[in-house]
Amino acid sequence: MNRRTVLALAVGAAMLASGCTGTGGTSKGADAEAPDDPAKVGGTITVLTHRTDLVQDGTMKKYAAEFSKTYPKVKVEFEGLTDYEGEVKIRMNTENYGDVLMIPAVIEKKDYPKFFASLGTRAERSKKYRFTDYSTVQGKVYGQSPIGVVPGFVYNKKVWSAAGITDWPTTPAEFLDDLEAIKSKSEAVPYYTNFKDMWPLTQWTNVNGSVGCDTGATTRLAEGNPWADGADLRVADTLLHDIVKSDLIEKDPTTTNWEASKPRLAKGEIATMWLGSWAIVQMQAAAKQAGTDPADIAFMPFPAQKDGTFCAVTSPDYQQAVNVNSDHKAAARAWIDWFTDKSGYAGANLALSPLKDAPLPDVLKPYEEAGVKLLDIDDTKGAEVKSLDNQSEVGIYKPDYRQDLVDLARGARKGSLDDFLAGLGDKWTEAQRNLGS
Repeated sequence: MNRRTVLALAVGAAMLASGCTGTGGTSKGADAEAPDDPAKVGGTITVLTHRTDLVQDGTMKKYAAEFSKTYPKVKVEFEGLTDYEGEVKIRMNTENYGDVLMIPAVIEKKDYPKFFASLGTRAERSKKYRFTDYSTVQGKVYGQSPIGVVPGFVYNKKVWSAAGITDWPTTPAEFLDDLEAIKSKSEAVPYYTNFKDMWPLTQWTNVNGSVGCDTGATTRLAEGNPWADGADLRVADTLLHDIVKSDLIEKDPTTTNWEASKPRLAKGEIATMWLGSWAIVQMQAAAKQAGTDPADIAFMPFPAQKDGTFCAVTSPDYQQAVNVNSDHKAAARAWIDWFTDKSGYAGANLALSPLKDAPLPDVLKPYEEAGVKLLDIDDTKGAEVKSLDNQSEVGIYKPDYRQDLVDLARGARKGSLDDFLAGLGDKWTEAQRNLGS
């Protein structure tokens, strides 16, 4: 996963309100069944992907060559789309949106059967794979993510150690104390907001579930007030507010730069950023380029524990799906299965495998050694939450309200934190009433 993926997800969530109800999709109801005999599967399939970098550098072609060793009669062609969400949204008003594609965030879950062929039942697939809830409609699964991600603070271990900090903080108060120590004992920016690039602020929503170690966190968003006392998002937003209010961030948030922040964290000029496990590879690469030690790049969970245990939620990247209109569903399904199970894509990206029995990637070994509990969240009410988010105009998957939160904390906006969070809660609960939740 890279910046493009995260940004596309944020933009896609924003686009939900704009429609795309599937006027071009058909409801053929055909399943994309797993082929029994590779020798009998043939045809040319087109795979739409947001990973333009892997198309351009030949990596995807190498995957296709490996795939052809098992499925010699299938030819795989790729279309790398820079504005993936925007371009695919338009194409999905026709039947021509590839044979395999990543499900755009703009498509509402209830509409998946109009556009995608079923990969099987949730009962069957959930035995082997993570994230099946995210694309399940009426018991059938319509997509499969090839990788998963885990949220956390990416930090420069050398900077933290030099400030005398060797253990992960277990509470928000301890985290703030640690940032204060970094500020007083080094020249590093304790925490970098990435305010100007906006999309990193949406990552704070991924705290949801971690504070209470709750696999039903998404259901609680649908049924309750996310900013009630003790609620996970209130804890997360309060910490972000307090970091900014305590002057533990860059001098001017309006001038931040995502690309420039990576080498700065690698060199120890920035101490900490809240992102996700997908960012570790990028920070390590920045360290190599900067001539610093990639081993200085470390990862820690949100500072909260339940019964003495840290928790971190898992979530899928884009999910691959079969176009319901494809003339080569067997070949398309074969590609998805092979890419998920056999390609090594998750390992190459140091990402969490969607296979439940796969070992954790090296970047998450510290989590494993510290006993961090990884939570696979029940996403049954995920679509309902997105509808509430759009109806309320709060934007938990958009950066705007957290930009307002940062402005409030740094004095660029008037008001109190309690009133600000209460206002979010009022909008959310009003939307619940309007939608009959």
